[in-house]
Amino acid sequence: MPSVLLWAGAAIGGLAVIGALALWFHYGSQVFFEMIRTGFAACF
Repeated sequence: MPSVLLWAGAAIGGLAVIGALALWFHYGSQVFFEMIRTGFAACF
């Protein structure tokens, strides 16, 4: 059971990294960091 949870967590983490890289390549680093900064500002 812990092995399944570990693989699921790794898959979700991998998808998050792939999504972040896709945004980076599509929008460029300046817009990417601005989106991250705005998201953090909205949360806190």
